[in-house]
Amino acid sequence: MTGIDDVAREAGVSTATVSRALRGLPSVTDETRRRVMAAAARMEYVASPAAASLAGGQTRAVGVVVPNVTRWFFGSVVHGAEELLRQHGYDLLLYNITGDPTARKRLFSAHLLSKRVDAVMVLAVRPTAAEVAALDRTGSPVVVVGGTVPGWSHVAIDDLEAARTAVQHLLDLGHTEIAHLGGVPDPEHEGLQFSTPGARLLGYRRTMAAAGLPVHPDWEVTSDFTARGGLAACRLLLQSPRRPTAIFAASDEMAIGAAHAVREAGLRVPEDVSLIGIDDHELAEFFELSTVAQPAHELGRLGARRLLDSLAGTAPAGPVETVVGTRLVVRRTTARRG
Repeated sequence: MTGIDDVAREAGVSTATVSRALRGLPSVTDETRRRVMAAAARMEYVASPAAASLAGGQTRAVGVVVPNVTRWFFGSVVHGAEELLRQHGYDLLLYNITGDPTARKRLFSAHLLSKRVDAVMVLAVRPTAAEVAALDRTGSPVVVVGGTVPGWSHVAIDDLEAARTAVQHLLDLGHTEIAHLGGVPDPEHEGLQFSTPGARLLGYRRTMAAAGLPVHPDWEVTSDFTARGGLAACRLLLQSPRRPTAIFAASDEMAIGAAHAVREAGLRVPEDVSLIGIDDHELAEFFELSTVAQPAHELGRLGARRLLDSLAGTAPAGPVETVVGTRLVVRRTTARRG
């Protein structure tokens, strides 16, 4: 099999020059690039990430640590990141993790710390202090998307503000009895320390308090961020002796499940119960769901942009906080209190 050393000998240059020429870097003259490309074509050589790493000290790959890539939000962020990275000649290596401490330790020690990637994107996971220290020792750029870690750059929405916007919309419609369906990680992801559910719950409580309204203990129900979780949580909520007139769900998927539970109970949306979520999930428009939209795809692109700038040496010194705006989208699941 033809290797990068063979191409270097054929073209009369070093392996590092072959790597730079094939990657299109500007530090190679046009004449040398043509000679390398011609030699590679004659020898039917295709550069591999491993060869690039040996010759140029880079893998041209970015690792993305994600709790569950099958979920809409995580998948949308990864798609946005991959799209930009591919445009700049980088591969994306996906690391789907669970709450299993052994698997998680193996990921951070055997994969991310072995220089298989040039940079790391951590998606909606809060690493432990030991994991943060280990990644810092590699010197690789790190960005957190959908959360925050002290000392690292991050890209996220303001979850407190998103929750405030959702609850305020219900208040503006005259609702004063508002419940909250909050999120927790799936049982298989227990221990991943998501920060989003807590921030959205706090936003709900603060907005209710600012309006001088009490929060009924039975009106705060938690489950996972899925339609099935929203269905289960809303079923429990509707068993309360006093039914709320509106529900703020911490995700659109939860809101979709809640809508089914409301109708299952013989009630109407929004005539009897108004519903609002957060996300603007791809199915939100189909279900005519009012929501606070967050640009998940753009969050991924911005996270990837931060890593590319760091790798190119053009990023500002120190961690950079990027807060992306949200917007209220009013559809047919919310209505003025009758």
